[in-house]
Amino acid sequence: MKKVICILAAVAACGGVFGQSVSSADWGKTSAGDPVKVYTLKNDKSMEVKVTDYGAIITQILVPDRNGKLDDVVIGFDNIADYQTKSDYFGAVVGRYGNRIANGKFSIDGHQYSLEKNNNGHTLHSASSALNTKMWKGRAYTTKDAAVLELTTTSPDGDAGFPGTLNVAVTYTLSNDNTLTVNYKATTDKPTVCNLTQHSYFNLFGAGNGSILNHEVTINADAYTPVDKTLIPTGEIRSVEGTVFDFRKPKPVGSRIEFKDDQLEAGGGYDHNFVLNKNGDPKAMTFAVRVYEPVSGRQMEIFTTEPGVQFYSGNFLSGQIGKKGKAYRNRYGMCFETQHFPDSPNQPKFPSTILRPGQTYDTTTVFKFSVQ
Repeated sequence: MKKVICILAAVAACGGVFGQSVSSADWGKTSAGDPVKVYTLKNDKSMEVKVTDYGAIITQILVPDRNGKLDDVVIGFDNIADYQTKSDYFGAVVGRYGNRIANGKFSIDGHQYSLEKNNNGHTLHSASSALNTKMWKGRAYTTKDAAVLELTTTSPDGDAGFPGTLNVAVTYTLSNDNTLTVNYKATTDKPTVCNLTQHSYFNLFGAGNGSILNHEVTINADAYTPVDKTLIPTGEIRSVEGTVFDFRKPKPVGSRIEFKDDQLEAGGGYDHNFVLNKNGDPKAMTFAVRVYEPVSGRQMEIFTTEPGVQFYSGNFLSGQIGKKGKAYRNRYGMCFETQHFPDSPNQPKFPSTILRPGQTYDTTTVFKFSVQ
């Protein structure tokens, strides 16, 4: 049964004067029996974003093409059970530490911590007790020009081996200019590491409608962080000049993905962190990525306060059956995970991810949709 949430003003929240709205509906239960809600954010341009309170997962983003036809541009599933059993982090908020930590170990102030390992002897996306597996508490409302969903959860001290109780808040804001803003905040009661990101798989031609190889990608990065055969950064920051990682000008994803290159072979395609050009201010909101799909005319631009972005070209998608019975085959979706760098706790030359009591982790990423 659908329940419309009208918190600030009944007329505004229900799509009256301003046009934007937020609603919620029951969406089944987790395998542990927790009831799940899905929230629907709409703006006055007919753009629509659906988010669950399990994993803070984005399950749908509807945006128009150049002819005004709406389509869903993120891959995912039609039910909560599939997100629990078949998902490769589809649409989820990942953390406490998004990406990889080598050998599942790191040290803070001389104290070594051992984490649960789940990926070639390393820790990926914080393993089994990560934020994408937790229930979140939602608060939804509208403003004069946006629909907003605030989600909060707690990761207890020792979760998957991480120190400190981490209190996390993620806010999704859908504005009337077809912009989705994601803000992350976190605090801790012990020194810990924190690196949160959004793991939606995008296909601007439509979820399940084919590969992403024709999408033209621009990445505002003069350098990237090379990896070893298990996708752990070597510690080097390498220029993209003259390499298959040079996306400073628009290039189709498929134009060089099959080139013989030891870095591409490591991950079966692109699965690398790009060092964003920050123009001297490491905390500034910076243009990071532009993606253009020429058939639909859809374009997505990403801006972030983060120092890096992981470009993952969906190399490990293996034919999972998703929304409307469509199969998500190899390279049917791609991720742009704005972040601090992988394995930063073990790489002293990388920007620090240490969070201490009294500090607030606070970072923002913006996804802006348009057409050409």
